[in-house]
Amino acid sequence: MAVTFFIPLRPTDEFKSKTNFIKNITKMKRAVFGFLFTAIFASLALAQHNGPSLKFSKEMHDYGTVFVDSMPDTRHTIEFTNSGTSPLILSNVTACCGTQVTSWPREPITPGGKGTITIQYYLSPRPQRISRTVTVFSNSVTNPTAIFRIIGDVVER
Repeated sequence: MAVTFFIPLRPTDEFKSKTNFIKNITKMKRAVFGFLFTAIFASLALAQHNGPSLKFSKEMHDYGTVFVDSMPDTRHTIEFTNSGTSPLILSNVTACCGTQVTSWPREPITPGGKGTITIQYYLSPRPQRISRTVTVFSNSVTNPTAIFRIIGDVVER
């Protein structure tokens, strides 16, 4: 007694309709998730523009290459602006590697207002790589922990 199986070579109408239904559901899921993804990121982008925003006048100070016998001035003033829509408050300013923060504004910086941070550091008169950072902690919505870098190279003539 031989058993034969019937395997249809063409899908039935019922199979076609289920397959199309699943494809349509998958397309709808993609469309809904794409819309939600776009809406979430658009709202985050808009939310970041409301509030204080710290913006340095320049992101770093680069001494380039300097010679041991003509060391640069080791005092620097960092200028910044509140480019946001509400007052900017600096909660703390720290520096690394023997760098001292000599002054920073303790009062709120109004929107569009400017402020300065003054630092001082020591460079020994020997060949070395200059790499210092000043970290500014604030209520900025775009950059609550802003880092200002000081870089360069000291070489012999």
